[in-house]
Amino acid sequence: MNSKLTYSIGELAREFDITTRSIRFYEDEGLLSPKRQGQTRIYHNKDRVRLKLILRGKRLGFSLAETRRLFELYDADNSSATQLETVLELIEQKKHSLRQQLEDINVLLGELGNLEERCQEELDQVSQTRVDSH
Repeated sequence: MNSKLTYSIGELAREFDITTRSIRFYEDEGLLSPKRQGQTRIYHNKDRVRLKLILRGKRLGFSLAETRRLFELYDADNSSATQLETVLELIEQKKHSLRQQLEDINVLLGELGNLEERCQEELDQVSQTRVDSH
């Protein structure tokens, strides 16, 4: 467990291998809320955890709006039942979307395979015609 109390924007950027600009973007989107000391942003562990969740959600295909919705639910209702139910709904939606994309990809791969085969057959015919005419 990370026991550090505060973080600079640079420390978080290095830890998560992202740019400081990305962190500022998440702040502008209302997903992070660091304290300010003059011009310096001071991030607390809550911001660090949220950043970790934002990046994990991004890898899993969740939009920033979906992530924001989860944060808002958590902030409004510290019992996590509503949040967990919402996460389960979002997971089901993502799985459905990914299954559809996979089906579309498989159809496209089949079509590309057929086109490739026809092109190869025509190329073989053209090549054979050249050999025969010489």
